Amino acid sequence: MAKLSAIQKNLKRIKLVNKYSSKRSKLKKICSDKNLSIEERFNAQLKLSECPRNGAKIRLRNRCEVTGRPRGFYRKFKMSRIALREHALAGLIPGMVKSSW
Repeated sequence: MAKLSAIQKNLKRIKLVNKYSSKRSKLKKICSDKNLSIEERFNAQLKLSECPRNGAKIRLRNRCEVTGRPRGFYRKFKMSRIALREHALAGLIPGMVKSSW
């Protein structure tokens, strides 16, 4: 089990990303538009820098929903490799069986 503080910090970041996603995308679009004047683009860049850093999607960390483990993460199942194996062996994941040949 991961530290609860790390899990809570990531959940807080997820909320901030959802809150600021539309604002950040609009400002980034303005910043990258070459048809606008330099002043407008610079002002958009300043507003973007005023947004909280944790509102950026890149700051999120994929964590296992069962244990909170940050490494060995399978996106399809939203689980770490260890939790995935335990659930598969217990028969909790439909269609997944232990391979043997």
